[in-house]
Amino acid sequence: MKSPFPALMVQGTTSDAGKSTVVAALCRLLKRRGVTVAPFKPQNMALNSAVTSDGGEIGRAQALQALACGIAPHTDMNPVLLKPSSNTGAQVIIHGKVRAEMDARDYQQYKTIAMGAVLESYARLRQQYDAVVVEGAGSPAEVNLRARDIANMGFAEAVDCPVILVADIDRGGVFAHIIGTLACLSDSERARIAGFVINRFRGDISLLTPGIEWLEQQTGKPVLAVLPYLHGLFLDAEDAVEAMQAERGAFKVVVPQLPRISNHTDFDALRAHPEVDLQFIQQGQPIPAADLVILPGSKNTRGDLAWLRQHGWPAYLAKHLRYGGKVLGICGGFQMLGQSVRDPLGVEGAAGESTALGLLDMVTELTSEKRLEQVSGRCAFAGAADARVAGYEIHMGVSHGAALAQPAFVIDGRPEGAVSGDGQILGSHLHGMFDTPAACSALLRWAGLDSGHTVDTAALREASLERIADAAMPLMDALERLPR
Repeated sequence: MKSPFPALMVQGTTSDAGKSTVVAALCRLLKRRGVTVAPFKPQNMALNSAVTSDGGEIGRAQALQALACGIAPHTDMNPVLLKPSSNTGAQVIIHGKVRAEMDARDYQQYKTIAMGAVLESYARLRQQYDAVVVEGAGSPAEVNLRARDIANMGFAEAVDCPVILVADIDRGGVFAHIIGTLACLSDSERARIAGFVINRFRGDISLLTPGIEWLEQQTGKPVLAVLPYLHGLFLDAEDAVEAMQAERGAFKVVVPQLPRISNHTDFDALRAHPEVDLQFIQQGQPIPAADLVILPGSKNTRGDLAWLRQHGWPAYLAKHLRYGGKVLGICGGFQMLGQSVRDPLGVEGAAGESTALGLLDMVTELTSEKRLEQVSGRCAFAGAADARVAGYEIHMGVSHGAALAQPAFVIDGRPEGAVSGDGQILGSHLHGMFDTPAACSALLRWAGLDSGHTVDTAALREASLERIADAAMPLMDALERLPR
């Protein structure tokens, strides 16, 4: 069966309106029909990233969308990735590789070059697949960013791509969001919007009908679908840490929500575990007692180290360890466990050296070369019984020291990470270590939870993709009816 469109762009009235989910749902529906389809996001700003089959780095949402399509993630699916390292600067990644560190003003000038990379990737995908489903970024109504836009209408105009506009009714003000967005667009941009999607609706649809009729009368454009609020989805977050955190089990895990926390999807398996209560601790929150403390990945290791000191985490960790608690560090969090973090080249800001937490005998030096690799191996810490583990590495630091003589894992035949002599501290550059059920069970057992429960993240993710696709079937039906 043919696709109702060769290319379609999904834009949103706001960030987190549900663009990523709608794209994933449409990709899965097209896959069900036997259509070869690929996701595409011209420009993404996110600290959750994934390693691709061609050895590059893209936004994690595009890797999830590739899974919905039944294909391997590729750098062409997200040719421009921005990873913020400060309030005004970001690492610029083009076609999966680090190109430069830029502030916002410099990047605004660089967009002309970035657009060339975007159009190259898009052209390759259009040649390979029957359909391409494109995701915008933020909102097309950000008039201050309209010059040289490559993420929303600038791209849609360049490739002559139809657009649907998604608005989140759960936030409130859905009609104002849509009308206001249209008011900020040019005539040609408004003309290419094929219709609207009202997302995350819950309640009596008949109460919404008068508003839909008014909106269609005001704009002359159809509401293509009203999509329900789906609870309990297990889908990779593009960037923001989920605000709502329900207490689940008796085993307490706390994670400092660092200002530049990266790849917090590492903890999705723990959040889904029925015996684990995982909490992200934000600035200003009291730090509760815990069985396990996990220091997460960071896009600015030295800056986030300073944040930990400012908010009392070193003293908390010392007390936690004194009373027999366990500490685990992942990637940047692993580097923080050492004696120092050196940045002679200014990879993450001003060149210099920061004293780390001093919990492992090692030092880390940041380099200009980023390691990007999908890996697998076995657990090597006490009691792990050689459990299998798989994941990925994304880091620019190289660690050295005596602590590494007792590795946490053996990855592709090489030692990786470290375990302290007393067995209370474990660290590794390996992201995704909890996603392998055997490794997750072994790590929890090391931390003090000997559980009979396992969490199959792949099965949960697949079930959620099927759920969102089922919910989006009315949208696909509406797209079928649009004039071509």
